[in-house]
Amino acid sequence: MTKGSPFRYFEARHEVIQRAMIMYIRVPLVLRSVEGLQYEHSIDICHETVRFWWLRFGPMFASEIRKRRVEGLRSSHWRWQLDEMFVKISGEPDYLWRRRL
Repeated sequence: MTKGSPFRYFEARHEVIQRAMIMYIRVPLVLRSVEGLQYEHSIDICHETVRFWWLRFGPMFASEIRKRRVEGLRSSHWRWQLDEMFVKISGEPDYLWRRRL
């Protein structure tokens, strides 16, 4: 038995649902902001629809994002770097550091 599309029973096209979910996941927007941004693209949906889509498809999108992030970190040869320096603060030497990718 083959798996079908998870969007097959919805009237909205899967591109619309994907765009709404990406807006809600990637950018910290509230549901009504996602509704307004979709309306600017001539897509009339309710914020409750976006909430329903989030409850239904959110875990699927989150797992895909996590999987891509892990694959990207494995394929690239990134290294942690440490910035460090000694400074005098109030006459006493201090060691300052920060890490960056």
